[in-house]
Amino acid sequence: MQDLDDLLTRAARLLRQANHAVAMTGAGHSTPSGIPDFRSPDSGLWTQVDPLAVASLFAFRMRPAHFYKWIRPLARLMLEAEPNPAHYALAQLEAAGLLKSVITQNIDGLHQKAGSQRVHEVHGHMRQATCTRCYRVAPADSLIKEFLDRGEVPCCTCGGVMKPNVILFGEQLPVQVLAAARQDTKVCDLMLVAGSSLSVEPVADLPLMALGHGAKLVIINYQPTHLDDRADVLIRSDVAEALPRIAEIAINS
Repeated sequence: MQDLDDLLTRAARLLRQANHAVAMTGAGHSTPSGIPDFRSPDSGLWTQVDPLAVASLFAFRMRPAHFYKWIRPLARLMLEAEPNPAHYALAQLEAAGLLKSVITQNIDGLHQKAGSQRVHEVHGHMRQATCTRCYRVAPADSLIKEFLDRGEVPCCTCGGVMKPNVILFGEQLPVQVLAAARQDTKVCDLMLVAGSSLSVEPVADLPLMALGHGAKLVIINYQPTHLDDRADVLIRSDVAEALPRIAEIAINS
């Protein structure tokens, strides 16, 4: 097994050598901020509930109260969460010109809170909500806070149920955001995957797209992924520990 310091140095060197590096982050990027992931064997959210029963578009339309009951504790965690060192490390790499963008599966907004400027939120976000009846889009801050306080399903002035602008199972990803993520992937010469199991498509296909045109691949993740054997650098470590060290080496080299 390679020494961790050597792996971190190699990852930093690839970042220094890249002309267009992009990062792709998953739920494991935010677990150090106290937000649970979905697929960890012991603590993942989908080990506790059937995702299609609570987090599909069909389930939301049929029983929105069930969805809101499930998401209430998670929404509270996201509202109170702060960026962890891994988020700040990516923002620092971008500010230093070593990272062009972040493609994230997360809906918590912590990348922006940490200072990242170019973020593709392919699974949506919690900043807005859309009425399922009249399709009015409204800021979600007050709706979420009222929902957390009272536990009632947020409704529009027309009486329709407000759905947060997050992507549920069975729902199409935001076309423009996905197109921008794919464009960055097509031109990147390095993709840094951090905290993603690479098991949710179509986002999981992006590293394959990058590899297809010769880009380097760095993976930082506790659990195995199907692309581990194709990674130029594979790091089994906490992203909140590994990424700040990679950023420090890359920026100060």
